[in-house]
Amino acid sequence: MELPFKIDLSGEVAVVTGGTGVIGGMYARALAECGAKVAVLGRKKENGAQVLADIEADGGEAMAVAANVLDKDSLLAARQEVLDKWGHINILVNCAGGAIKAAQVPQDHYHEKEEGTDTLFTMDLENVHKELDLNIYGTMLPTQVFGEVMVGQDNANIVNISSMGAYHPLTRIPGYSAGKAGVASFTEWCAIYFAKSGIRVNAVAPGFFQTTQNHALHFNDDGSPKPRAQHIIDATPMLKYGDPSDLVGALLYLVSPKGSDFVTGMVLPVDGGFHVYLGV
Repeated sequence: MELPFKIDLSGEVAVVTGGTGVIGGMYARALAECGAKVAVLGRKKENGAQVLADIEADGGEAMAVAANVLDKDSLLAARQEVLDKWGHINILVNCAGGAIKAAQVPQDHYHEKEEGTDTLFTMDLENVHKELDLNIYGTMLPTQVFGEVMVGQDNANIVNISSMGAYHPLTRIPGYSAGKAGVASFTEWCAIYFAKSGIRVNAVAPGFFQTTQNHALHFNDDGSPKPRAQHIIDATPMLKYGDPSDLVGALLYLVSPKGSDFVTGMVLPVDGGFHVYLGV
């Protein structure tokens, strides 16, 4: 893949949870391009086949590993599989997470409930529970499992994935926003906890990105933005969506053994200015 800049991660081993997703797969390819050996974690091993093939086609070294970020035994088994193959782990990127559609709540007036939709008062909080588990617990548990064997390793660092929802709760997705705010807080907590151990802990907070998954939701067939997409664009000072590749430079900076050796506890927005803009 084409990188914005290249760093030297030769001899390092990286674990990427959610490595079969859009951001996780992109991050796995970028780390491998910089010389790291990469373990691509996903719920099913076969789901990592394409990422693995891409990395190997570019001359990199990777392995696909089955793991559930909400199951400690699963993560312990994945950790052992990586250690058996490569002997150590330097980098953990926690990409597993996301929103659950069933946990969404329309932003219309709560007293004018639309037929077939939920309000805050009628929504099934079990879906929110699952969303919080996926984002917070699904970041904490891999940190607990993999962080334990990263102490004392060269360039040991953890990168989490937060969101604009951590700065400003986004409409319709209260559980997701709360979950990502929790990820940001946990990142800062871990930075202090691990400070003397040699492990740096930071996070990337993506803004709004146009992907194949969300294109139909945000844009009409003729390419014009739908109302929610237009609102996002208007609230972003750079007046556009980001491209997923814009997130690569943030990761490479945060895991760079030279560029960010004194950086920990940072939640780095990559958002075109969205999080600082008040509309005036």
